[in-house]
Amino acid sequence: MKYTYLLAIPCFLLLLSGCMYPQSEQSENQVPNEEQLAVVQQAVETYREGEDGLVPIQTKDSETHIYEKYLIDFRPMLEKGYLSEIPGNAFEEGGVYQYTIVDPEGDLKVRLIDLQATEQLRSVNVRLDTYRQEHTYPAFGQKITDQIYTVDYEKLGLQEAPTVKSPFTQADLPIVMDLDGNLYIDYAYDLNQALEETDDDYEEGEDIRHLLVDDSPFVPAYSMPYTVEDGQAVFMEEE
Repeated sequence: MKYTYLLAIPCFLLLLSGCMYPQSEQSENQVPNEEQLAVVQQAVETYREGEDGLVPIQTKDSETHIYEKYLIDFRPMLEKGYLSEIPGNAFEEGGVYQYTIVDPEGDLKVRLIDLQATEQLRSVNVRLDTYRQEHTYPAFGQKITDQIYTVDYEKLGLQEAPTVKSPFTQADLPIVMDLDGNLYIDYAYDLNQALEETDDDYEEGEDIRHLLVDDSPFVPAYSMPYTVEDGQAVFMEEE
């Protein structure tokens, strides 16, 4: 069954402006580091084994988007000796990535949220909030589906349609909006690239976002579910 996963942009997005600390200017804090990711992956797995199945995550609301729901809490791993230091590219150290866990009860994949993409989304959200204060309704653009629209960038005072740099392909991805005015990143381009590179078959109604997670250090943050229709990635909606 098709469905839509709605998500309001979390409050911490509003705090990111100006939060790229001086440390984040260092090049090592602006790139995904496979060695650091592997160290954290091992630490999280060892923590779960040593702490009776618990995982070191921050407490989030049950409605939090799946890829932002299980952000890693480094403190207990440091305090109990599972980790010697927080990675330099982590947000907590002034870096531009948040470490998150995918499937904490299963495969326990450690991945990254690119806060540079988050900041781009946040900047549009600030303009959208200002517009809604004056006009009540969001700045709806063209209709994509019954529940998803583009953003009318002219109403927001922008010169062109807002985009977000993809951490997967470096392509400029569109920003879309649901009926409640919540903003999302449209990963259709990235997903179609991934579909071209796989021999696996996917059925309509199956969420295919894991294609971006399986072979990448990143997660598709602030995304809606996607499925396959006629071999192409499309938004998955409620019928």
